[in-house]
Amino acid sequence: MSTRIEDYAMIGDCETVALVGRNGSIDWLCWPRFDSGAIFAALLGSPENGFWSIAPVDGIARTNRKYRDGTLILETEFETTDGAVLLIDYMTVRKGGSSHVVRIARGLRGQVRMCSRLVMRFDYGSIVPWVNRIAPDAIKAIAGPDMVVLRSDQEFQAEGMSHASSFTLGPGQTAHFVLSYGSSFKPIPDAIDPMEMLDVTTRGWQGWTERYVPRGPYTEDVLRSLITLKALTYRQTGGIVAAPTTSLPERLGGERNWDYRFCWLRDATFTLLSLLNCGFDSEADAWRTWLRHAVAGNPGQVQIMYGLAGERRLPEYTLSWLDGFQGSKPVRVGNAAAGQLQFDIFGEVMDALFQAQMAGLATRQTDWDLQLKLVEHLETIWREPDEGIWEFRSGRRHFTHSKVMAWVAFDRAIKSIENFALEGPLQRWRSIRDEIHAQVCKHGYDENVGSFVQSYGSTDLDASCLLIALVGFLPPSDPRIKGTVETIGSKLRIDGLIRRYDVDRSKDGLAGDEGAFLACSFWYADNLVLQGRRDEAVVLFEYLLSLRNDVGLLAEEYDPVARRMLGNFPQAFSHVALINTAHNLSTSQKPAERRSGHKCHRES
Repeated sequence: MSTRIEDYAMIGDCETVALVGRNGSIDWLCWPRFDSGAIFAALLGSPENGFWSIAPVDGIARTNRKYRDGTLILETEFETTDGAVLLIDYMTVRKGGSSHVVRIARGLRGQVRMCSRLVMRFDYGSIVPWVNRIAPDAIKAIAGPDMVVLRSDQEFQAEGMSHASSFTLGPGQTAHFVLSYGSSFKPIPDAIDPMEMLDVTTRGWQGWTERYVPRGPYTEDVLRSLITLKALTYRQTGGIVAAPTTSLPERLGGERNWDYRFCWLRDATFTLLSLLNCGFDSEADAWRTWLRHAVAGNPGQVQIMYGLAGERRLPEYTLSWLDGFQGSKPVRVGNAAAGQLQFDIFGEVMDALFQAQMAGLATRQTDWDLQLKLVEHLETIWREPDEGIWEFRSGRRHFTHSKVMAWVAFDRAIKSIENFALEGPLQRWRSIRDEIHAQVCKHGYDENVGSFVQSYGSTDLDASCLLIALVGFLPPSDPRIKGTVETIGSKLRIDGLIRRYDVDRSKDGLAGDEGAFLACSFWYADNLVLQGRRDEAVVLFEYLLSLRNDVGLLAEEYDPVARRMLGNFPQAFSHVALINTAHNLSTSQKPAERRSGHKCHRES
């Protein structure tokens, strides 16, 4: 049976991650960064594109796995007819630029024959490295700037273009493996003690999770999602990648395959809220710092996404030698959507920085100067069409959500002036805010549909309209909001989950269907909370929790028919939405009041 997306777990060092299958195989690892070329790319191709497996030789009768409490250390128990073995997988915190994947196999019961097979391929599985033995317990692989060293107390033998080791474990016996990355032009990475570093890594993760401020009945669920977000945070800059993978399909066999190893500005508000609500002020401040640095410069050149360190050039190209996840081609690297015009990012940036101020994070005059320039630029362009939140590649339209978020940008700028005694053209911005509000209510709502719609003049539904009440644009009691929630819940809902839009009518230039979008399903639950339908929200939220895999991870989408995950994995946006909905169900303050800093905007 083919490995499914949900069959993977994640380990990482806050600069990159590895995906480990239930079968003990690491099928995806980009080194040295999230967005680097993969040394293991079997996830998107075949075993010949690189993997590293450790598993029983005679097949597995049962597999159980979990993360060690409060950590990203994965423990997988393999049970066979001969006994049982525990496989511990983790990555250490980097020191000196070296990155280490550590795998420890420990016998539990009986005598279990094991095999480790290693196929190293650089540049997304395309380059076979030069491998040589550098010590009795170590081999080195080099290709261009990349170097990988394997150290183990088990002997590896070359088998064609791969290496393998066979060994038997009885109760209490262990086998240690450390795969280390470094630059080929520098000394080889220093050896580490696998057991000592296991203790160090455990203490490091648990020390971080102890800062979590529990709230409500979903403490463990929220904590697992917070650990996931931490793992997706690029330690050197504070930027958070949308996902650590590229081209995991939104439809199996389809072409909706995108590279998500970048930082989207629209994630800013949701992420900042989730971190602040859970007591992680330093992480929220690091994310805000990344945000400020990324958007600094000419406001006319602001992008919807950036690289891990704020890089602006993210050219998109395809990898022809990879067949894609279960035949889903093309495999893409880079993302051409970085050049799109999307007005919602102005609202997200202004909202994120407003939330930071409301939470007490200090704001400098230079920060406000940057916000002033962004909003002044938005003044000149907000009446134009754009590509929208879902990054359609079929031309620009007047998307309702985009205009609402333009309203948010002006609204938060106004409230920043009012609440924090900042300087700005208050009356002019109030006038523009009112103009946008009136325009959206006139052109973004369709009386016959009974809902806000995807774009002006359209009758298509779009789940992004669920954000209208959440950002405080209209109160949840407004009949148009109630109608929007009911209509989306009726027309875009499948097996309890919410799709982004009707794909067949989206005119986005790409063929095929897609699953339900998990973040939209959480937004729907948030709207139920707003409307006082808490019991319904709890039912939906707990159903969404049940869709996580066995170690608590979510992809971007879920196919309720095939009952499997779709899209890049794990998805930060899904986990951020989970955290925020859990918080909304655990507080007496309504989400829209918290987002906007006051009671919802008056009806108009």
